[in-house]
Order: sequence, then structure tokens, then C-alpha cells
Amino acid sequence: MEVLYGLHPVEEAIRSGARPLNHVSFARERHDARLEKLADACRKAGIRMTFEPREHLTRLARTEMHQGVVAFVQERAFLGVEDLLALRPKPNGDNLFLLALDGVEDPHNLGALLRTADGAGVDGVLLPERRSAPLTATVAKTSAGASEHVRIARVTNLVRSLEELKRQNVWCIGLDERGDRDYDQFDFKTDCVLVLGREGAGLHDLTRKTCDFLLRIPMAGSVPSLNVSVAGAVVLYEAARQRRQPTVTAARAARSKPQRGLGS
Repeated sequence: MEVLYGLHPVEEAIRSGARPLNHVSFARERHDARLEKLADACRKAGIRMTFEPREHLTRLARTEMHQGVVAFVQERAFLGVEDLLALRPKPNGDNLFLLALDGVEDPHNLGALLRTADGAGVDGVLLPERRSAPLTATVAKTSAGASEHVRIARVTNLVRSLEELKRQNVWCIGLDERGDRDYDQFDFKTDCVLVLGREGAGLHDLTRKTCDFLLRIPMAGSVPSLNVSVAGAVVLYEAARQRRQPTVTAARAARSKPQRGLGS
């Protein structure tokens, strides 16, 4: 069993129905409308509830930031790259839109990125098994429960996974301060995966070489780059904005200039 804590993460775990909840523990000392609403959701879903002293919930959650609620849920079953590719063709005709994280180790950055990915309509997120923050209760809390809704594939080797996506005609788009074009100059209305790098260090060299394109965010100040979760939000929502527009021939636009790397 995994532990979730906080009103939003537990509420979204119930709402998504992605994995069963064993039981939810509430703080005896807290009595308000938000907690009662969550308790009603548990009753409707047939989820067992217990009422414990707040100090006991603090020990269970290993933090005082639990807001008076702790849930025990079944461990997440991760997807594979093939599961994300199987989403094509999408019923609404949209292109596949994925996010890959190349070594994001801060759980708060990971949670923020999962929240943004959910809001921007990302179809799935690729996370490497090593050198990546695990999907902990902290990540769920930071994501405001969005981590319960996002499809997540755990991959052994991110570069090999990106190469497989490229073989399946998915463009691999890296975000790098040394990129050769601005992020808003790329046409995202095609099957693509946006790749974000590590805090501070950015993309690994091999990951960078695997990408078909490298985009940059122009910086008008003194610092050369943004925090990875902020940078990810900027580009993900630019992609979402473009993808809300009527689709022209994105693939043709992407191939208007000689390009290398796809399927290599």
C-alpha cells in the first residue's frame, strides 16, 4: 500500500478511480465542510473510514501537512511506451502529445510538472526508473492530485524509449538553453514528445543528441534559464495553445526544411 495525504490528492484518487483505496483516516479534531465533503465521497464510493488523533495521522504521513486526511491506496501500476503509442489514433483526431523527464529529481518539480501536464492535455509522461524522483505522497500533494489522472510510463532507459518513439514517427523535441530555435516557433500540431532535463544541468548529452529538435526559451534577464517546472509550463501551454487551433498539415510544415533524426 502507498500513502496519500492532503485533501486534493485523496479527493482526486477517489474521483479518478485509477486504483483502489483500502481506507481513509480522518483527524478527529477537524470538523469543517471540506472534510465532510470528502467523507461523503468515501461513503458513496464504499471506502472504509477511520477517525484518528491528528498526531497519529502525522506519524502515518510523516509530515504535519496532511490537512487532517491520510489515505492508503494500492500501488500504482506503471505503463510502458507501447501503452502510450496504443493511444493512437485518438478519437478526437488530435495528435499524440507526450512529456519525457530526463532526470528530474526534486519531488516538488515533478509534482508541479505532472499538474501542468494534466492541465495542458498531455497524453502520457515518461519517467526513467533511475535518477528520477519517485512518485511519493509529496509528489501527489504538490500536483494537487493531478498525479492520479496522468498516464505514467516507467522506462528502464529513456534514450532507448525515445528512439522507439522516433521509429513510430513521433518527433522528439528537447528543451535546452542552447537550442537553435525559440519554443514558440515550433509547430506542435504533430505527434511529439517534449523532453525536459535535470534541475541545473539540463538534458544528458546522449538525450540531447537523440532529440530531433532543440528548442530554447529566450531570456531577457541575467540568468540563462528557468526552473524546470516553470520552463515546462511555458512550453507545454504554448503547445496546448497551438493544438487548440484548427489543424493544418503539421507534418508537412515540420518537413518544410530538411530534418534529421526521425527514425534514426
